[in-house]
Amino acid sequence: MQNGERKETEKIRLIDLTLAEVEKLILDMGQPKFRAKQIFEWIQKGAESFEDMPNIPKALREELSAKAYIGAVKICEKFVSKIDETRKYLLELSDGNFIESVLMKYEYGYTICISSQVGCLMGCKFCASTIGGKIRNLSAGEMLSQIICVQKDLGQRISNVVMMGIGEPFDNFDNVLKFIDLVNAEEGLNIGQRHISISTCGIADKILALAEKKLQITLLISLHAPTNEKRSEIMPINKKYPIEEVLSACREYIKSTSRRISFEYTLISGVNDSVEEADKLSRLLKGMLCHVNLIPVNKVKEIGFEKSSKAGIEAFRARLEKNGIAATVRREMGSDINAACGQLRKNRNQNIN
Repeated sequence: MQNGERKETEKIRLIDLTLAEVEKLILDMGQPKFRAKQIFEWIQKGAESFEDMPNIPKALREELSAKAYIGAVKICEKFVSKIDETRKYLLELSDGNFIESVLMKYEYGYTICISSQVGCLMGCKFCASTIGGKIRNLSAGEMLSQIICVQKDLGQRISNVVMMGIGEPFDNFDNVLKFIDLVNAEEGLNIGQRHISISTCGIADKILALAEKKLQITLLISLHAPTNEKRSEIMPINKKYPIEEVLSACREYIKSTSRRISFEYTLISGVNDSVEEADKLSRLLKGMLCHVNLIPVNKVKEIGFEKSSKAGIEAFRARLEKNGIAATVRREMGSDINAACGQLRKNRNQNIN
């Protein structure tokens, strides 16, 4: 049962709740407050059922089971790179849908890239996540559960989170904000806002809404082209939020938060990777507190885009630097396990159907 919610979703999904919300639930059940913290801690440690909570009385576990379920994601498939230890996970949700998460190892610790939706509406031409469209939003707890699940499997702490997996986070704005509260909770994973990055294809009104929150997260903007004509070809969202509107919102965000923005730019051979386009991009971003992250495109069979040559990528980066724009090329990780998001889920769905 893949696309419909099961009956258990009529119950309360505990992984969505803050400690205060669990406390209210427990007190309403006539139970002592300390039980809420015990239950919350078990969920944060990766408990998949109430039977995984041995210090909770059996009667309370049975009562909870009648009213609630945990809603944790489960590992369906896992691939580990022999090159750099990158791990790619296909995760199953409680309603039978699938999402993906990718774990990357750096010198400073582990970073996880998580999904925010089942599928995606945005239609970016270079992305496998959008094939088949959007099924539904993930709840705040389902986003959190990806970290808990992978951290449990890894056996080590994950210190950084990037929301750049399947889905557009700003198309699920309210749940993303609650996720930030959950993952930042001292009683939980306690991952600081400065260790959280959120990527958006450029939903300008939500950029402005986020600016008002004055959070300390890192904002990543998927730009991918320096002109509206070219950007609209590969990113349909540009027809609704053209470059000028997106960059105006970005300037307001920087002014409000004093936080640097990172612009993501996927390099596609013969499409957006000429030095002339690097010059156009430089003029767009001149004077902004920003950085450009250059990403060699991932090959997706149904799309046919090709990665820029190493020489072309370096020439693009060098031209940006010459023009005063800080730029780096994103290190390719997990190349032997096809670690780009969206492809595992697509293949799984094709096999089921």
